[in-house]
Amino acid sequence: MTRMRKRAAAVAAAVSLIGLGAAMAAASEPTASLKSGKPDIKSAGPLTFGPDGILFVGDTRGAAVFAIDTGDRAAVATKKPVRVKDVAGKVAGMLGTDVRNVQINDLAVNPASGTVYLSVSRGRGPNALPVIVRINADGKLDELGLDNVRFARAEVPNAPAPGNADARGNATRRGPDPRSESITDLAYVDGRLFLAGLSNEEFSSRLIAIPFPFSPEGIDGASIEIYHGAHGQLETRSPIRTFVAYRIDNQPYLLAAYTCTPLVKVPVADLKAGAHVMGKTIAELGNRNRPLDMIVYRKDGKDFILLANNSRGVMKIHADGAGSAEPITQHVAGGGTKGVAFDKIAELKGVVQLDQLDDQHAVILTSQGDATDLDTIELP
Repeated sequence: MTRMRKRAAAVAAAVSLIGLGAAMAAASEPTASLKSGKPDIKSAGPLTFGPDGILFVGDTRGAAVFAIDTGDRAAVATKKPVRVKDVAGKVAGMLGTDVRNVQINDLAVNPASGTVYLSVSRGRGPNALPVIVRINADGKLDELGLDNVRFARAEVPNAPAPGNADARGNATRRGPDPRSESITDLAYVDGRLFLAGLSNEEFSSRLIAIPFPFSPEGIDGASIEIYHGAHGQLETRSPIRTFVAYRIDNQPYLLAAYTCTPLVKVPVADLKAGAHVMGKTIAELGNRNRPLDMIVYRKDGKDFILLANNSRGVMKIHADGAGSAEPITQHVAGGGTKGVAFDKIAELKGVVQLDQLDDQHAVILTSQGDATDLDTIELP
């Protein structure tokens, strides 16, 4: 799979309907499982696209995932760059509020149309309202209405309880509400929605695979253990922050980034219900750093990961080395780096979210000072 990006990896892998009868084709279409109504979305977090303009929305507060039919299915051969200065201010103006009451949580690009979608919180704290904003190639903003859309909902099993407790429900005064990390990232690949986050179980860091169309049966979920080189120890409670799908020796893997910043590969074949999986740490990218978003792309015949971080800038990781990388099993001291090679992209500053627009370009959300902008860049 040449793209395997976390936002729309399975569009090219959708089940072919050629040669099937009309009735069977209608029943097999991904949108056929969706029902009209108003989805009870309590928060709009991670986003990713599936087939036929279906947008998956992670609802951390509600511990659920929604599949929403955007109706945005018209393919565009040549996608235009999208650029919006002060996009947070423009979103606030559209919603009739102050920019201080707007938080942009994620972005996803529809791989067919090139339209950009943003998940937004209007307000702060538990009373914030979820909003989905879309931006076309001309920079025009509008809200995706949710009063009457076709949608489906899947509950995230064994999610942490909301409140000031850890992932197992133990009272604590430190750290974020664990419910807010019940879904940290999403990716749709070959008929399954992969979800990273925390559970309420003993080994709380996990990956889930939910079949789509949604069904309560067939959900696979595994707890993930890693060796964290910067910390010099095994970890089971640190959540994956962002991940992508990638094929190694023609086998599907997930490449996941954690805080402080190990890069780990996990075989998809190991993600079985109730399994406890030991991920293989293939890179340490520096401590005191939180990965924010990542994509996989191909350039000059080689595969790369573009990883945005909160304190170590944007990294171009040489993904071709993921298959042969020796696992990191010893302490990497002093904030050092080790493993798969990477380059720092110094000219990209303040990148907090990104997604691929086409084979040569990505859409990025940048935040520097009081300015939050949306821009299109050439992939480095």
